[in-house]
Amino acid sequence: MNVAVKVVSSRPTYKFASLFIKCVTCVDYPSIRSRTFFTLSKKNHRNACVAIRASNNIRSCASVLTTMVQPLQNQRWDLSAKEIKEQADALMESMKAVYDQVAAVSVHEATFENSILSIANLDVTSSVIRNNLDFYQHVHTNKELRDASTECDKKLSEFEIELSMRKDVYDRVVAVETNDMQCSNEGKRLVTRMVKLGKRNGLHLDDETQAKIKANKKRQTEIGIDFQKNLNEESEKLLFEPEQLAGLPNDFIKSLNKDKDSESKLVVTLKYPHYFPIMKKCSVSQTRKALETAFNSRCKEQNSAILAELVELRAEKAAILGYKNHAAFVHDMRMAKHPDNVIKFTNELAEKLQPLGKCDRDEMLRLKQVECENGNEEFDGVINMWDLRYFMTKIEEMKYSVDHDKLKQYFPIHIVTKGLLNIYQELLGLRYEQVDDAHVWHEDVTLYSVKDEGSGKLIGHFFLDLHPREGKYGHAACFDLIPGCLKADGTRQLAVAAMVANFTKPTSDAPSLLTHDEVETFFHEFGHVMHQICAEAEYEMFSGTSVECDFVEAPSQMLENWCWEYEPLKQMSQHYEDGSEIPKELIESLIKSRNANTGVFYLRQIVLGTLDLNIHMCDHADVVQVYADACKNILCIPASEGTCMPATFGHLAGGYDAQYYGYLWSEVFCFDMFYSRFKKEGIMNQKVGRDYREKILKPGGSIDAEQMLRNFLGRNPNQDAFLQAKGLSEKSS
Repeated sequence: MNVAVKVVSSRPTYKFASLFIKCVTCVDYPSIRSRTFFTLSKKNHRNACVAIRASNNIRSCASVLTTMVQPLQNQRWDLSAKEIKEQADALMESMKAVYDQVAAVSVHEATFENSILSIANLDVTSSVIRNNLDFYQHVHTNKELRDASTECDKKLSEFEIELSMRKDVYDRVVAVETNDMQCSNEGKRLVTRMVKLGKRNGLHLDDETQAKIKANKKRQTEIGIDFQKNLNEESEKLLFEPEQLAGLPNDFIKSLNKDKDSESKLVVTLKYPHYFPIMKKCSVSQTRKALETAFNSRCKEQNSAILAELVELRAEKAAILGYKNHAAFVHDMRMAKHPDNVIKFTNELAEKLQPLGKCDRDEMLRLKQVECENGNEEFDGVINMWDLRYFMTKIEEMKYSVDHDKLKQYFPIHIVTKGLLNIYQELLGLRYEQVDDAHVWHEDVTLYSVKDEGSGKLIGHFFLDLHPREGKYGHAACFDLIPGCLKADGTRQLAVAAMVANFTKPTSDAPSLLTHDEVETFFHEFGHVMHQICAEAEYEMFSGTSVECDFVEAPSQMLENWCWEYEPLKQMSQHYEDGSEIPKELIESLIKSRNANTGVFYLRQIVLGTLDLNIHMCDHADVVQVYADACKNILCIPASEGTCMPATFGHLAGGYDAQYYGYLWSEVFCFDMFYSRFKKEGIMNQKVGRDYREKILKPGGSIDAEQMLRNFLGRNPNQDAFLQAKGLSEKSS
């Protein structure tokens, strides 16, 4: 199933950072290095150095340099490995200087102005440099640069942990909270958050305990980066004869490369555009079994060991800080507040879903028996993991007459992109324009500007990087490249985000044709992009999608609903050959199929959430067994023998630990927002769209998610719309 990843960099708990990087030509004063997101001209560079020499105030230096950066279009993506390392080293050097400056302020004289605001202003610009250096490892075509970026990420992350645990800086933050809170409400929230995060780092404890926590965090960061790098660099390929891929459409078969050593065999990778079509359409069960086994065995040895260690490290840190387990530590900062609330939510939902799940499995078994009899295969009386997506697709096709092969002919990527952009523009009151001749990291990448429709004011930019390639991040995600927040001079830094995906590539015979699942993923991830750009928080800590992790998916999930409505589907579709409209009956059958397989679909989500929660409620875990137990007891479909799906589950090491439940938790709010406002008042109602932008996207993380929902809904949120939409309430029965 397509799910979104909330990309979370391994950053310090405090996000104190610095603007300055050592000057290219002036070794005695720091400046912004050329060849990063922003570049200084030689003249501006000289002027900046003069201004820095004339100033003893870090904050004013940041202001001088911030006003001299050139536009986004001058960014560069051709740093050498040496330059990446140099920039990381220089950034660390300058960050330490900033921390030293803040720590030099007397505790008794610490104020919001001379302590908190100085750090917050510096963080605004340095995050751009940090994000740029980090992004190379996820998208760049050059493996040497990806490796350099990964090593830089490890080094910077370790150094940031050192800085985030400086007791002298923490003492000044606490002093500000105690003595001086003369600032805006968001400023007060910033100070309170800093104090809270400092305690979660153990900065209120003794030196020996702090040292243990610091070492623990460094190790977590190091191996967490390795976990994702292993998945990004995975390149296993399987070979199949054409007859072993029976059931796949001709355009898919033609898109596969032929093996160099055997002309008859076709090369299949474990990337999404190969894996999902085969698992959904291949009628040869042994092919599906081989592919599913390989897919869920990726990085098995390396990542299972990493995950086991991560579980132990997280449990150890939670215990030191006085929490019952890591899940309790995480949920303390989430909407859920405590693991008991998550367990209650998922158990009650699973109980409601079990009857639907049984009906789904019974129908799958019936279809499998018929298919085995017709195909001379032995019927084993079991739905296996390699059967799941195949028979889910069969149910959609046979029960709801959804022809996915025909459907994707109406979703060429350029038409879907145009329709998606038009829908988002109309809803949110925005205008997008493609930037010509933009400097990008790959020829497939495009850059767009975003303007407010009413004022014509530029508010941000976004990149689209939509197709797979070797070494690229293998999932779909939104990356925050430049945070939208206030700079030191009070003007707004424009947000920049990148949507990275792995959609079906074009072939010699046809453009990139998206499945409906891919269309839905496109809408979802682009929702994160708009959250990044439309948020107008004051401080970088609350910029963009920096909301509670169990709410962050709701705004994007809410926009997925447009992929299931008649008029939007017409707007984003057109036959790739003759430009004809998508037939009405094809749309109607698709819409009717939305709740097909509801039972097994959501039970699988609960399996993943249960795996994540259970391993983080103990000191150590056999992740293979925990997953197998969840599959057996909840989904009632066995995990494939010999695989280790948790080793392929990037969320567990990438910032979603003990938080995967958030997809279901936030989906409750998604349906509440959609049905209570858009469905009732009009799905393209511009007033509702502007309310959504104003009350859900604009605040970023500057207020609690619960308050945002009350502001938009006019009441407290509830589960009624979700349960009814999924056929789980009395009203829907």
